[in-house]
Amino acid sequence: MVDTVSNAANSPALNQPWQKLGLKEDEYQRIKDILGRRPTSAELAMYSVMWSEHCSYKSSKVHLKQFGEKTPDNNVLLVGIGENAGVVDIGDGWAVTFKVESHNHPSFIEPYQGAATGVGGIVRDILAMGARPLAVMDSLRFGAADAADTARVLNGAVAGIGGYGNSLGLPNIGGETVFHESYAGNPLVNALCVGAMKHDQILKSGANEVGDLVLLYGAATGGDGIGGVSVLASEVFDEAAPSARPSVQVGDPFMEKLLIEATLEMARAGLIEAIQDLGGAGLSCATSEMASNGSGGMRVQLDTVPLRDASLSPEEILMSESQERMCAIVDPVNLDQVLAICEKWDLTATVIGEVTDTNKLEIYWHDELIVDVPPQTVAHEGPVYNRPMQRPANQDELIADSAAKLAMPTTGAEIKADLLKLLSHANLADKFGITEQYDKYVRGDTVLSAPDDAGMVRIDRKTGKGVALALDGNGRFCKLDPYLGAQLNLAEAYRNVAMSGATPIAVTNCLNFGSPEDPAVMWQFAEAVSGLADAALEFGTPVTGGNVSFYNQTGEIAILPTPVIGVLGVIEEVGKRITRVYSNPGSKVYLLGETRAEIDGSTWAEIIHNHLGGVPPKLDITAEKLLARCMRNFAAYGIAEAAHDISDGGLLTALAEMVYDSGIGMKIEISQELAAGAMLFSESASRAIVVVPENGITAFNQLCEQLEQPVTLIGEISAEGAGLEITGLLELSYQELTAAFQTPLLPH
Repeated sequence: MVDTVSNAANSPALNQPWQKLGLKEDEYQRIKDILGRRPTSAELAMYSVMWSEHCSYKSSKVHLKQFGEKTPDNNVLLVGIGENAGVVDIGDGWAVTFKVESHNHPSFIEPYQGAATGVGGIVRDILAMGARPLAVMDSLRFGAADAADTARVLNGAVAGIGGYGNSLGLPNIGGETVFHESYAGNPLVNALCVGAMKHDQILKSGANEVGDLVLLYGAATGGDGIGGVSVLASEVFDEAAPSARPSVQVGDPFMEKLLIEATLEMARAGLIEAIQDLGGAGLSCATSEMASNGSGGMRVQLDTVPLRDASLSPEEILMSESQERMCAIVDPVNLDQVLAICEKWDLTATVIGEVTDTNKLEIYWHDELIVDVPPQTVAHEGPVYNRPMQRPANQDELIADSAAKLAMPTTGAEIKADLLKLLSHANLADKFGITEQYDKYVRGDTVLSAPDDAGMVRIDRKTGKGVALALDGNGRFCKLDPYLGAQLNLAEAYRNVAMSGATPIAVTNCLNFGSPEDPAVMWQFAEAVSGLADAALEFGTPVTGGNVSFYNQTGEIAILPTPVIGVLGVIEEVGKRITRVYSNPGSKVYLLGETRAEIDGSTWAEIIHNHLGGVPPKLDITAEKLLARCMRNFAAYGIAEAAHDISDGGLLTALAEMVYDSGIGMKIEISQELAAGAMLFSESASRAIVVVPENGITAFNQLCEQLEQPVTLIGEISAEGAGLEITGLLELSYQELTAAFQTPLLPH
């Protein structure tokens, strides 16, 4: 073996900064055992980032394996967990890939760039599967609307999401924005992207053919995004290096647009053997994972990497998370064509190495070997922890503290007052101030977008085939019961997709939790993963991949456990989709599903009484699947004019939202039992409001009867007036609804 870098940093007399790089003592010792020697500075840097929680999933692997063990056999999964993103079959030769990931911590430090590069990173994951990115969504959590720092973080993050996505020409078709004090110092910025390709266009990341070339193309490499590695590079190994590299990546969406077009042109021409985007851990991740996923060998000449900062050390180049870069494996006979395409799109492209049969990742710096490691040990054989778990000491007390003890509104005036307070709260108020910053319709294939329950895009312009997506994450329910809470989150996303008339077929997730070193947090995480895996199996919707984000806490206070669940559904003809907007006076309003007095963990309890306690609503997955089946049939036969799921805020909130969106009133008449406050604000699962035109009523009732779907006629669309009237209980004018819903999200 060629001698490793012989500088002062590698002198046995100098202690290596493994602790500053986030490694534990036993992890550092394991690296030495693997190599049979002390690691070089570059190797230490590479192992430290690849063995980090973010890259290695070392605290979550033992639990995440359930997603593979409990995969339902619905014959849609083409590529599962382990690649850049999962891929599912949607029929007619089409494949769709989708994934959601977090960029939480960067978005607190620098909200605009943190959120923008979160969008850029998830788009490249989809691109790396060979798909054309088609749309994005986001799931956002901020501190209380009146908290001191919320405006800074929210305004910056929303501007970053819009600025990057709009510039890329990708529609933002929906998501959610939630405010809660637990996110004040730790916002959640979860971004989803969906893309499509034909089955024979799917790409993988494994470098298999010896002699193939390693091509780096896109933006030049800078010092952004290095984070902890700057400690290694500047404070320890090179006192002359800049001491403060930026910790948050800087994005260039126009460069990413060129990257997308060049990559797709090369892929469609069959010029790419394998591909990996450069996101977390940069070149360290791309080279080690591609080598590990393939034949196991790669040789890289690091000094050939194009730089925009000549002062970067080898360690910094390896760890840089500069955006808008891709690493492709190319057959030498195709190199000229590949370079020509990159030149056409004004992208720098450089051959930085080749695939070998050595089962080693060898990285040279000016002909000096600075990395000589088995790539599997870097990418896939890192530490695996079975962290201690303990049910929180106050969990029983929390569960016993039911919202049933709270003062319920009993009169119409009290119910109306509570409803208006709910509708004007930042969690339920109109998010127009956010969504107006996003281009929803660019590309011309958006079919549904916010505020509809699901987003929908057309995939095939000839047949009208499309996909619907929803993101949901209820932290309140997960705090009370993380197992059931995660299942309820999946059920809500599943239901939202079903409301559009699409058939839910697959799941992605972004699991946002506090520190895995806290046994109580680890218990929450394990319970949530088990709940999600069990429910996905029962729903028949495989988990295709996702992301784990730990250490989301401020000091010792963790965020609400927030597993954000994304569900994808397929619809054969997007022209038959169902929206939540109605337009025909005289149409009938039906309540589907059964309502119980389930207000524990509800939006009503939180907003009206600042209360969180008790047991979340029950979940009957059979009933949830039945409701989805009904919605599918309503769409296919054109029976339903509009539909909306019932979730946050309960029945009254859902009715108010439909009236507000439609601008036409409803006259509702309900039983005395259902008119009770606990029933009106209940968040029982498996429920929806469906508006049916006169010519569809017979078919609607027949279908519900045949499928044994519980259904109740509760009213009709008004021939005059635009407000919400609950006979004998309350009246809300459209002006009152508008005033409540259009309450500014942030105080002036």
